[in-house]
Amino acid sequence: MPVTENPPVASSWHLDLVSGLSIAGLLLPEAVAYSGIANLPPQAGVIALFVGLVVYGLLGHSRYAIVSATSSSAAVLAAGTLALAGGDLASRAAVGATLVLLAGLCFLIAGAARLGGLSHLIARPVLRGYTFGLACVIALKQLPHLFGVADLHGDFVPKLVLDLATVSPQMKLASVATGVLALLLLFAGERWRRLPGSLAVIVLGVAASAWLETQGVALTGRIDLVQALGWPRWPQSGEWLPSVELAAALLLILYAESYSSIRGFALKHGDKVEPNRDLVVLGIANVVSGALHGMPVGAGYSATSANEAAGARSRWSGLIAAGTVLALVLFALRWIERIPQPVLAAIVIHAVSKSLRVSTFAPYLRWHRDRLVALASVVAVLSFGILNGLLFAIAFSLMMLLRQLATPRLSVLGRLADGHDFVDIAQHPQAAPTMDMLILRPEEPLFFANAESVLVQARHRVEAQQGLRRVILSLEESPDLDGTVLEALGDFAAWLDARGIELRVARLKDAARDALMRMALPQLPPQALDDWSVEDAVLAPAPASSSLAKGKP
Repeated sequence: MPVTENPPVASSWHLDLVSGLSIAGLLLPEAVAYSGIANLPPQAGVIALFVGLVVYGLLGHSRYAIVSATSSSAAVLAAGTLALAGGDLASRAAVGATLVLLAGLCFLIAGAARLGGLSHLIARPVLRGYTFGLACVIALKQLPHLFGVADLHGDFVPKLVLDLATVSPQMKLASVATGVLALLLLFAGERWRRLPGSLAVIVLGVAASAWLETQGVALTGRIDLVQALGWPRWPQSGEWLPSVELAAALLLILYAESYSSIRGFALKHGDKVEPNRDLVVLGIANVVSGALHGMPVGAGYSATSANEAAGARSRWSGLIAAGTVLALVLFALRWIERIPQPVLAAIVIHAVSKSLRVSTFAPYLRWHRDRLVALASVVAVLSFGILNGLLFAIAFSLMMLLRQLATPRLSVLGRLADGHDFVDIAQHPQAAPTMDMLILRPEEPLFFANAESVLVQARHRVEAQQGLRRVILSLEESPDLDGTVLEALGDFAAWLDARGIELRVARLKDAARDALMRMALPQLPPQALDDWSVEDAVLAPAPASSSLAKGKP
């Protein structure tokens, strides 16, 4: 697939060059820092960065997406390797490579099955809450590196806070000063665009590394790319199921984050989105990264946003960044190895700080929508850990959806101002009910979990109103009807017929109408299914064969 798809403006090729050079300086220290989040050697992040940039630059579709290691996937990988391999770093590195490789295979399978809508399994409020809680965990776990004390294990926040309080008396003043100064420079770089915050802290940290090392400040350490090469260790007996489950969790969080970034910038610039192609490309990138003992990769929002802000016009920007990263690794690796760990911790904390803004939840509070789901996602991550928190948050959002669908409101409609519109009487008191008719509308799609309860409500409405000759069900909210709904409608139609009340169904979707036609209820002949509007059903004459026409009481 040629890189020249979505071609740049002919005179702006230099913008891709400037953008690629700029983001390479941002991405390389972040990749090394994210390796620390995953408890993997520094080279794991460097390999993932190079592979992600090259593979997506050659095969991807988005002009702006930057595929590299992400903080969220690094945290998920850390939780997964801890669960499968315990605290042994060598075993965790081998298991981590396997999980990345399996995640890539899951991506490829999903792409082959054209499951481009996979990211919709995670609702946006869940993703916002999960990201907020995850940022809290990541920031907490970086504080020991900032303080120069022993690393914290696990992702249970109360225990992390307790452990941090225990080791805080051992913090080293030089480490704290280095980390705080780096954070100040990074946040200052946000206010003054001309100040390259990331580059400044890296250069200053490396320049002062010899003195800082004498003060007990830890440095990044040796990055051995050759040692990283080799095949991952396949799961042994009894490990396959948890490994596949963890790989599926990586797939969900990576694709949800990537698709959100890719789609957001495509909408902004009027570009086309190809989710199934992106699934395949991300699958290839993760398979290659896993095979080379790299980290999982995805299109992170911060890197993609930085690429667009730097003026990128095509995928050449990512390829130029990959070439720059390769040059830095070949010619400046010994300087990268001397980046102080408090500086890397500051870079991670600064990166996740964008997800720690409470204003993220303001729209849900203002809209009175999904507030509980977003809050539950945050609490789940802080209480149950990264992986269990993600699974709980997804399950909770689905439970809330099923609860809403299973307990729908049944509206009674009335005519609005002698016009053609029929609206909910409870919401519009000026709407008048139709004489000797009851018009009902379920406000959620009918399906097996709610059909019985909706029609029980309908029976209560019928019993409460005397002198009815017709009940009209407006089913515009139901695109199709399953077997349970059809049987419940059949029982309701027979119940009405026994009382001499005609049933008509209005505003049917084609699939629902076809299902009722095949069911061939005697109480619902074809002419009772032809009412395209509620007004059609109100004005339709009673069939000559109806019980009411025969004089049945």
